Amino acid sequence: MEPNASNNMQPDHCLEIAPMGVHKVVPPPHRSTLQKLKSRLKETFFPDDPLLQFKRQTLGKKWILAAQYFFPILQWGPKYSFKLFKSDIVSGLTIASLAIPQGISYAKLASLPPIVGLYSSFVPPLVYAVLGSSRDLAVGPVSIASLILGSMLTQEVSPVNNPLLFLQLAFSSTFFAGLFQASLGFLRLGFIIDFLSKATLIGFMAGAAIIVSLQQLKSLLGITHFTKKMGLVPVLSSVFHNINEWSWQTILMGFCFLVFLLLTRHVSIRNPKLFWVSAGAPLVSVILSTILVFAFKAQNHGISVIGKLQEGLNPPSWNMLHFHGSNLGLVVKTGLVTGIISLTEGIAVGRTFAALKNYQVDGNKEMMAIGLMNVIGSATSCYVTTGAFSRSAVNHNAGAKTAVSNVVMSVTVMVTLLFLMPLFQYTPNVVLGAIIVTAVIGLIDLPAACQIWKIDKFDFVVMLCAFFGVVFISVQNGLAIAVAISIFKILLQVTRPKTMILGNIPGTDIFRNLHHYKDATRIPGFLILSIEAPINFANATYLKERIQRWINEYETEEDIKQQSSIHFLILDLSAVSAIDTSGVSLFKDLKKAVETKGAELVLVNPVGEVLEKLLRADDARDITGPDTLYLTVGEAVAALSSTMKGQSSSHV
Repeated sequence: MEPNASNNMQPDHCLEIAPMGVHKVVPPPHRSTLQKLKSRLKETFFPDDPLLQFKRQTLGKKWILAAQYFFPILQWGPKYSFKLFKSDIVSGLTIASLAIPQGISYAKLASLPPIVGLYSSFVPPLVYAVLGSSRDLAVGPVSIASLILGSMLTQEVSPVNNPLLFLQLAFSSTFFAGLFQASLGFLRLGFIIDFLSKATLIGFMAGAAIIVSLQQLKSLLGITHFTKKMGLVPVLSSVFHNINEWSWQTILMGFCFLVFLLLTRHVSIRNPKLFWVSAGAPLVSVILSTILVFAFKAQNHGISVIGKLQEGLNPPSWNMLHFHGSNLGLVVKTGLVTGIISLTEGIAVGRTFAALKNYQVDGNKEMMAIGLMNVIGSATSCYVTTGAFSRSAVNHNAGAKTAVSNVVMSVTVMVTLLFLMPLFQYTPNVVLGAIIVTAVIGLIDLPAACQIWKIDKFDFVVMLCAFFGVVFISVQNGLAIAVAISIFKILLQVTRPKTMILGNIPGTDIFRNLHHYKDATRIPGFLILSIEAPINFANATYLKERIQRWINEYETEEDIKQQSSIHFLILDLSAVSAIDTSGVSLFKDLKKAVETKGAELVLVNPVGEVLEKLLRADDARDITGPDTLYLTVGEAVAALSSTMKGQSSSHV
């Protein structure tokens, strides 16, 4: 107990409790077990009450609403106008200029053929335009999912020695990622991704950005023999052990285009109206570098190029999916990890821009849309895709009104696949590396990290664990460590709930934390405690020991000050939302413990479920009698003080 708490004792002769009416604590309305189960399931799986819109509707209207629920395009499509299309075509062409170079770059990051990145920017946006509910989300490959997919698969299969098997495993992982994502949405289990807290994601994204950037040193320096490992130490070791492979031509070109891309990014950040500067910079870089390489035959002077790319639209790949064999566990695990990460990023981005434009994004519908998008993508030569923050920000700033901007982007990519692929033959890999570095720098959010330090030091530790775990161990292990620490924090909060001692604000019937409100005073003869968590088997023993310690500390102080001993132990249960059988036993044990000290246990404001279970377990009404249940602490103290005075008068 804090030292100044003992100074807040109010002497007996100063105690004045204003008389007040005592309100009866009544049990909640009776509900059957089936009704309770139905209510609990509804709050768990249908907190947004999606069936509300179907009430009091005709059968035909219900079918229309159902179709609009699963296919949001049917909701806004009939209202679509040429005015909206003018905005969408501008934003669609703008994000296409960003998506084409990024698609090629991210495919290389995932150790996949560059053409797969363009395939993944063609089919998935069309699917999302039909199923998605966000107006601003621009879908396609993203850096983090590409990195995780590539790093996890290369641990078992070499993309160089066995490229066909690697491609098959990538498509299979995409299928399982989509299946997992769609299942979460269909089964209304979206709360699972909430275990990736904001602190975890900030640390993870920053660490992944560092790893992605370090991987680009291979392209930026022109190194041929580069490590396959992702950690900071192996990458830097590989860089400095292969100094003899560094190419000054590659370094010069990479430095120039990296500075150009960073400058355009800075310009767009300083002036959002110039969003098109950074949006078009990657495509401009690709065009200029390709012209330079072709004009000066730079591929013969140490600058590596993409090479010839296959023309045509996505070939079917459903026959390449692996559902058996020794690699099944690998693709399921890879699909699960990439599915969670890409889903979390996509929904977070969608909700961010929805909040800016004041409309709602249904998380479960987004999960189904992104999941089905990846399932269909896996059968059409695409790998994991989701809503990318950089493209979505450009889409938003370009004035996108609906998901038609994704369709425009997809059509632009289709034209590129059909007619423009030969133009990328001389595109240097170093420029693709510079594009990736510029894109992932935005994932390092230093202001958010400082804000976390300011608000919650434990969350800051979680963020650092995610960051250093990704940088020094591996992407997936770093994420697992951060999630484990976050879950440990939740377990601590459950097993070690807060209890606090309450005192009276002078001149009122309000009782607040004695250690928080310094003018609050203790009421002689009363130990008033507040429990601020559900009571269950995980914390019942701790609460019993902690309350017993409060009692012992109170009695020790009373002996020192020679004040009146404890007469009533009052427990404020206003913040106790649930209780189980162990919690009920806790109150029975406390009742016996305080009676041995000549005191009484009093409960204040037990909420519906708590009161209902206490009444069922207390047939003799030892802990739920009219003299032991009160609606507020003020009423309890006033009524019990009158009882104490009456007893004192009778003894006299």
